[in-house]
Amino acid sequence: MQLLEKIKATIKKYSMLSEGDKVLIGLSGGADSVCLLHLLNQLKDELKFSIYALYIDHGLRPDEIPKEIAFCKNLCKDLEIPFITRPINVRAYAQEHGLNKQEAARELRYKTFEDIAFEKNANRIALAHNADDQAETFFMRILRGSGQKGLSGIPPVRGKIIRPLLETERYEIEKFLVQSAEHPTPDAKLLFIVDSSNLKTDYFRNWLRLSVMLEFKKQNPELVRTISKISDIIRQEDNYLELIVTKTLMKLIPKKTDKTIELFLVPLETMDKVILRRVLRRAVDAVKGLKGIQFVHIEDTIELIKQGQSGDRLYLPKGIRVIKGYSTLIITSEPPVTLSTYTLDVPGELTLKESGIVIRSSFSEPQDTRYEAQGKEAAVFDADKVRLPLIVRPRKEGDFFYPAGFGKRKKLQDFFVDEKVPRDERDRIPIVLSGEDIIWIAGYRADERFKVTDNTKKILLLEIKILR
Repeated sequence: MQLLEKIKATIKKYSMLSEGDKVLIGLSGGADSVCLLHLLNQLKDELKFSIYALYIDHGLRPDEIPKEIAFCKNLCKDLEIPFITRPINVRAYAQEHGLNKQEAARELRYKTFEDIAFEKNANRIALAHNADDQAETFFMRILRGSGQKGLSGIPPVRGKIIRPLLETERYEIEKFLVQSAEHPTPDAKLLFIVDSSNLKTDYFRNWLRLSVMLEFKKQNPELVRTISKISDIIRQEDNYLELIVTKTLMKLIPKKTDKTIELFLVPLETMDKVILRRVLRRAVDAVKGLKGIQFVHIEDTIELIKQGQSGDRLYLPKGIRVIKGYSTLIITSEPPVTLSTYTLDVPGELTLKESGIVIRSSFSEPQDTRYEAQGKEAAVFDADKVRLPLIVRPRKEGDFFYPAGFGKRKKLQDFFVDEKVPRDERDRIPIVLSGEDIIWIAGYRADERFKVTDNTKKILLLEIKILR
């Protein structure tokens, strides 16, 4: 049969299957998955692989699901193919992860395929995406502003996942099923059922398929085949560029962990944007993943690299921070460090590893000239106004103080904004308190209420030393 040979050619072209493979087939009962099941069943002896079928119950169409499961179960029984069904809770998963129903269904579906493949020791997962799906995906991604990687479309092979029908058009699948149903094999009739949700145009893909694509095909009957070829070319070029990016990254990374990656700045600052965008996307993907990362975020990062100053930073979605250092660009998803709460005895010293400093405290007399020159690393206070022991803690919502030299009450949040303190550093800045009153934002500003005056009889000195 012509379609069978076409599928064999696709499998060979993309090295989808090898002798001894165990293949888990996604079976919904629809035309595409039924066609895939029959074709792989016909090829399994010749190509020497074994197959299982999995129906995933999304729990979204309770009136139709029992009929679909019964159909798939009977089909697999007729073909003597092991059949598995697995329910998933799409609504609960969507709520838990903040996703819409379609996103949740997709994520949970792929996770379930992986889980069942592991249970059955299957090294391939066969899905029934076809050339029409590829064309629809191409236009969907154009409308959403995707770049080259997005326009490369659905990959024929991705890890364990294979898509033998990806170069087959939907009309070919339906023709195969109709012709086979007219001349059924002794063990099975090649019928299929229609998922009612595929007929609703309130879903973006369905609207595109049922409205736009039909009009496009009227203008160009070869549209699907053309888009399939374009996607294939784009995918080949994308793979080549990714190879260049891999080689480039090997020379750029001085330090990497699961959540942080550093890149040398000098090559980045002069790198062509075509490669730079991909380098940055790959780096972000390595520390958190690309979900939520849009073109504008990558462009902002490029602007930081080329125009930003050392210490400047960006805050991307999902808690990703990009920090321009002296010689490297740091991309991290590590949560910002938060200072614990401590007691500071006077005299004495307190090591704050979270902040990378030691605070030293001591008393002295007003005439001691060491205290005339105060910088951000030291502050003096009227000791008689201070309640001991001192408390050192991170900021809290609602904190305020009276900045020295300013005199008026000011919210700590506003002070940090005015001082341009990066927000991911604010929770590790030591706040020193006397009782309930802030007396010092360590390293930044003392409180006016505790300043030394002509009437001061005893001085409290607080100093910062950097941990080495």
